[in-house]
Amino acid sequence: MELDPHVTRIATLWNSANDSNVAFLHDWHDHPMLRATLQPFDVRSLDDLEAAFQAIERERFEGLLVLIDQFTISQRKRVVNFASESKIPAVYPLREFILAGGLVSYGTSFSDLHRRAADYVDKILKGAKPSDLPVELPTKFELVVNVKAAKALNLAVPASVLIRADEVIE
Repeated sequence: MELDPHVTRIATLWNSANDSNVAFLHDWHDHPMLRATLQPFDVRSLDDLEAAFQAIERERFEGLLVLIDQFTISQRKRVVNFASESKIPAVYPLREFILAGGLVSYGTSFSDLHRRAADYVDKILKGAKPSDLPVELPTKFELVVNVKAAKALNLAVPASVLIRADEVIE
């Protein structure tokens, strides 16, 4: 919303069999501050993805939000290329989408999760019982911005976004 405050309709690629995707969409609809409407497109196969791309272009959505799922991750190059060719600003769940040419990602820092997992392995190897270790949720999230992709979309990234970014790709 900060990238373009005028966006009111956002296409969303999601997987209805993914519980975290379902929870995200539920939370979005219940959040009073978010004024944009999400139109979910359930994608679990290449056919679903192609049908979603056609509908998104036909209906001229103002933005694209991709939720984290093994399918969308495996198809990141195709999704990023579609958004770029269609001139649709898109937000992705992982920095890998940005490395593939995407605009902005915001999501869990997997390098931080891997480091924390190594701490668990260390504790277990030193004799801790896995059942005694607490379950942890991600605590570090990263914002990655691709300025080159923004320029290709004729989109000026606000300074407020660039300042908060963990990484800016020129």
